[in-house]
Amino acid sequence: MEPLFHYETVSEAIAELTKQGYTTDFNLDQNFLYANGVVLEPHQFEIVQVYRYEGNTDPADEAIVYAIRSESGLKGILVTGYGAIMDGVSPRMLDRLHYDLK
Repeated sequence: MEPLFHYETVSEAIAELTKQGYTTDFNLDQNFLYANGVVLEPHQFEIVQVYRYEGNTDPADEAIVYAIRSESGLKGILVTGYGAIMDGVSPRMLDRLHYDLK
C-alpha cells in the first residue's frame, strides 16, 4: 500500500485526513481498536492509507499514521509508534496493522 501523498509531519497528515472525514481518534488495545465506546476487532476495519515517519536521531520520534474505515463506515485515525510500543499487541492485530511500502 503506497500513500496517496506524503505529508511532511504527523500533524499535517492528521489535519489532512481529518479534512477527508477521518475524524474518530482510535486507540490501540491488545486485541482491538476503540474510540468513544466503539470497539473494532481486526476483521471489522480496513486500513485505507498509511504514513510512516522516522525520527532523524531519536527512535522515539518514529510514528505510523493509519487512516481507518470500519465495516459500518466509521472513519478515523490511529497514530502509533513502532517497535517496542507494539510488544503487547496480539498477533491478529499486528497482522492487521502490517503493511508493505513498495
